[in-house]
Amino acid sequence: MNCVTFPDYSLLDLFFTVFGVCTYLFDVGSDLWVATVFYVHGEFVWFGVLVGFMLLSSVVVQLFSWFWLRYDRDLKDFESQASAGNVVLLSGAKRVNLLLFLHVCQLGFFIRHISAIWQGFHVWWRGGFGSDYAVYLTHDLSMLRLIETFCESAPQLTLMMYIMLRSNHARLVQYISLVASTTSIAWMVVDYHRSLRSFLPDKDKQNWLSSVVYFFWNLFLIGPRVATIALFASVLPFHIAAHFLCLWLVFAIWACMQGTDFMDSLAGECLYRATVGLIWYFSWFNVTEGHTRNRSLIYHTFIITDTSILLATWWLYRDAEMTQSYALSLIIAIPLCYVLGLLLKGFYYWCFHPKLWRAADLRKVAYDVTDGVEPSVDVQADGALVQTFNKRMGRHAANFYTTNASSAIKANECKATNV
Repeated sequence: MNCVTFPDYSLLDLFFTVFGVCTYLFDVGSDLWVATVFYVHGEFVWFGVLVGFMLLSSVVVQLFSWFWLRYDRDLKDFESQASAGNVVLLSGAKRVNLLLFLHVCQLGFFIRHISAIWQGFHVWWRGGFGSDYAVYLTHDLSMLRLIETFCESAPQLTLMMYIMLRSNHARLVQYISLVASTTSIAWMVVDYHRSLRSFLPDKDKQNWLSSVVYFFWNLFLIGPRVATIALFASVLPFHIAAHFLCLWLVFAIWACMQGTDFMDSLAGECLYRATVGLIWYFSWFNVTEGHTRNRSLIYHTFIITDTSILLATWWLYRDAEMTQSYALSLIIAIPLCYVLGLLLKGFYYWCFHPKLWRAADLRKVAYDVTDGVEPSVDVQADGALVQTFNKRMGRHAANFYTTNASSAIKANECKATNV
């Protein structure tokens, strides 16, 4: 069989991990600041809604983190691989009760960040030793940050925009919160993109231009969606909850119908499908293999229709005098931004999206075949089998890149499992 080489943990990966922690802490800090301002000014409704978003997001992320920790402890030799020669904060049977306590206290996600930074620093300091486990940790973190982003940052951004529209003015702290949430969303989608790309045997093809295009097409699709929801809520505030619940239920059922297999337990899979329904309320997220183009077309058609209805409703019910200064600009800019996002997405898939790679004569050569035609590829890293393989993110990468790249990912998972 041919072999393809996956990259090791790099200094750039450590930088992304550290920056991710900084954006996470900045986002949490700005949330607490905004909540404090609401409380001091007696705006207890907004205070309660904001704290509710924060608690819901934290609970969901802690549940995912705990589920994964339990799954990993059941893997053969995972504890010994994670602990041997490494400085690890999230392994060891004697620490299970402590880790459970930390997760109950909503600190498990933060401890994972510290563990990933500590492990990444030691990998860099020791010249690559323990790289597999550092990569494993960063893959989990990228997915947890993505979940946290759409469970908290996106709803919070919608809430801040709604408050500004309803009151027709904003405090400095609200602008800071908007910047923090927008930065968090933008950075997390790029970080998730980088994490998925690291499962491909040609990560060296991932240049900065690819990440920039990926960043902007997500920004131009998510931004108009959030803005439209906030505009609709500003005229019919009691209808937005029903709108969300109906769409979330439809999306969760759709995820269930697609037969997702991300988690290793029924309870975990139910949580995952419910979370996917929440993510789909704001943005497309591929969860299973198959004809991604068809599912993406169905999704975007549905979202365009729904967004158009929300935008038209806002235009009809708005206060013409209060919104005179920006109404016309928004009704033009929002659809144009979404169209631009779709065009950039098509441009990304045309020019930057990984297609199909195989190793031929020990060289990586790109080629195109029909979806579903996948030759066997044996995956190695640095001449040795990858034993610490993150199959959760590997599945996502195989789903996201529904091409021969998924063959390499699956072969890697199979080899790691057999070993």
